Amino acid sequence: MTLKLNTQALHAIDHIAIQVDNIKKAIEWYTKQFKCIVEYQDDSWAYIKFANIHLALVVPSQHPSHLAFKVENAAKYGALRTHRDGTQSIYVGDPAGNTIEFVESSSCK
Repeated sequence: MTLKLNTQALHAIDHIAIQVDNIKKAIEWYTKQFKCIVEYQDDSWAYIKFANIHLALVVPSQHPSHLAFKVENAAKYGALRTHRDGTQSIYVGDPAGNTIEFVESSSCK
């Protein structure tokens, strides 16, 4: 039996962020292995578009590895921080100690 869900009621994952030691080398590896588009790259982070999600490559001194969700009213989790791309979000920990980022959906491109 297949359940039919109203997907408009579901939250969306905005991106997954993983830590890498070298952004340039990581970009080279991911673009050789996968069909993807590098939307942004500098020495401290990169943003790669895949068909169904974005992957953020971050250096450990800048960001933790995390899972980011688009939500309405992210400020209910605390004070939002504005990122260099204009999005606003807050990082929190889940019960298992994983870092979760709540990205204000109205600030997403």
